[in-house]
Amino acid sequence: MNSATGSAGRIETFGERLASVFETSGHLCVGIDPHPYLLGEWGFPDSGKGLREFGLRVVEAAHGQIGIVKPQVAFFERHGSAGYEALEVTLAAARQAGLLVIADAKRGDLGTSVEAYAQSWLTPGAPLEADAMTVSAFQGVGSLAAPILLATEYGKGLFVLAATSNPESFATQTAIVGSGEYLARTVAASIVAEMNKSNVSPLGSFGVVIGATVTLADFGLSDRDLVTTPILAPGFGFQGADFASLRSTYGSATSNTVVSSSRGILEAGPGALRDAITAQSAKLALAFSA
Repeated sequence: MNSATGSAGRIETFGERLASVFETSGHLCVGIDPHPYLLGEWGFPDSGKGLREFGLRVVEAAHGQIGIVKPQVAFFERHGSAGYEALEVTLAAARQAGLLVIADAKRGDLGTSVEAYAQSWLTPGAPLEADAMTVSAFQGVGSLAAPILLATEYGKGLFVLAATSNPESFATQTAIVGSGEYLARTVAASIVAEMNKSNVSPLGSFGVVIGATVTLADFGLSDRDLVTTPILAPGFGFQGADFASLRSTYGSATSNTVVSSSRGILEAGPGALRDAITAQSAKLALAFSA
């Protein structure tokens, strides 16, 4: 599942692999977010060793139940080299287990700098290799040209921040573009449109982050804009969104969503983690069948 090479030696696109995961393992994505308080509740030290054990426990619980995990890079970075070592082990274990891995790194820059970020997370064999990464397009979607090329070459994916749930993002993401190709469209809508240029049917490799608590129309978007677009949908569980609201939020694009839940599952603790994933998977499957 985590190999980008198909049976005929062709590089499978991330979109193809994601569609396969949706078909075989569902849409649930479990966050690997070792918050300091969770480490304490799990009985692990807030250290590189604790992060490693936390990550491996989540991978073990997810294996065979779901198809996608999303390590939150920031919680590992707090511990410097020890944290990165724990992250490398977690990423490798997840991909070895056949899980599709989205590195929640939210990187963004220009030129060779953003290219280097992409090389770090998307290059096959790199210590931090993942299947996709989250990125920011604050400098313009054109600044992501190098990551898009690299992702295309290696069968990887990108998720660009577009319409996030935090209220302070609203003014920026709903701002109206004043010139150019996307004149009079919102920033969020222009990001979606630009990413779709690199997407193919039925599901592309270049997605967007759209929070589960937003209303598409408020951001100048509709589900018709997202026909071929993978959607990373955080905010379920702890942040207040419910699986029952999936279709009212994403409409016909619901089938493209990576439904991310972190603390709502992780707070079950290591002993009950697998059961929590089982329960959430079943609940999500019901929402999709409704």
